Amino acid sequence: MQSFSEIDTTSKRASKAAGFSWGIAEEIGKSIRSLELFGLPGIINLNLYLKKIKKNHPEKLNKIDKENKPQNKELCPIYCGVAFLDQCKQLENLVSIKFYNVNYPLLILPFISRASEILGKKILVQFNNTSFLTNFDKSILSKNIDEKVNPLTNEISIEFLENKNSFSDQDWNELYKLSEETFVEESDSLKQSGAGAGLTDND
Repeated sequence: MQSFSEIDTTSKRASKAAGFSWGIAEEIGKSIRSLELFGLPGIINLNLYLKKIKKNHPEKLNKIDKENKPQNKELCPIYCGVAFLDQCKQLENLVSIKFYNVNYPLLILPFISRASEILGKKILVQFNNTSFLTNFDKSILSKNIDEKVNPLTNEISIEFLENKNSFSDQDWNELYKLSEETFVEESDSLKQSGAGAGLTDND
């Protein structure tokens, strides 16, 4: 079994060989490592995508808007992901974003996951009837993921979620009230036996 370090390094070098700059290739290495760490099929998706674009490099997406469509061909998940990560603090104000006609959409997920950590918000990603919830780059929860590989999706929907508790105020108040039972006032005997009690500076 390959280590995560090997996955990172090999993905980076293969991406450079396929035409990406070293800077972008380094980001790809980190991203594929994250996908595999979270139990998602990063290697197989990257391998197929790099074979597809090696002789026909994809167009870049420099600025992300609320809706994003390719000018000539399909959108590149790598360039979309890098732009999303770079612009995430501005994009948060849009609340929701859509990308259309994206190759191998799974490859955009780790970039969104890292943006989730930067923003301190969960981000919901949906495509091909599959949902992914990024949790501050600590995990990616998936629902209805039936296929390891999706070569092309018509639409990726991204939604920034507002943080909220998973418990009620009543549950919190009851638990906090119980915790207060550990807040015991010191008795006279405890005060007298406290650290350093009865000792002089000379001692």
